[in-house]
Amino acid sequence: MNLRGIVAVSGRPGLFKLVGQNKAGYVLESLDAQKVKIVANISTTKLASLEDITVYGEDEDLKLTDVLANIVAAKGNVPDAKADPKVLKEFFTAVAPNHDQEKVYASDMKKIVSWYHLLKDLPLFSEEAPAAPAEGEAVKGEEKIEKKPKATPKPANAKAPSKTAQPAKKANMTSKKGV
Repeated sequence: MNLRGIVAVSGRPGLFKLVGQNKAGYVLESLDAQKVKIVANISTTKLASLEDITVYGEDEDLKLTDVLANIVAAKGNVPDAKADPKVLKEFFTAVAPNHDQEKVYASDMKKIVSWYHLLKDLPLFSEEAPAAPAEGEAVKGEEKIEKKPKATPKPANAKAPSKTAQPAKKANMTSKKGV
């Protein structure tokens, strides 16, 4: 599942797709049917990429992508986000069995289930995430590239002459005022 570019914005419901960036902030487009575009201020708004979000676990934290993959495997047994908290806790125990039940609240479970309902119909949700190139592949690519000789480095204290640089003029010793 490819969640690259999908973010959650603090203080706003739903999920957004990162479209671009300008001086004022990030340009985001909502994933719902309205496709509203907003600019999230860089200094005041907190963005969380879905790729980076984790759920508290008993031993180690669980990645959101793994939890969403388990929800997909649940096949149609996904409750509504507005369902009873007891139903959500039972469902969440099935899809994320090692989650920390004291730290993961019902509101967190509702948020993850609502995100699943937003994402399940998107083409990004069904495609594979782009993987980082493995070390073996990177070495093969480097062998094909011809190596160019490196230029000799300039000394650190050398300054490039400016275009307007002229030899220093001699100072005039006579005063123009009282002569």
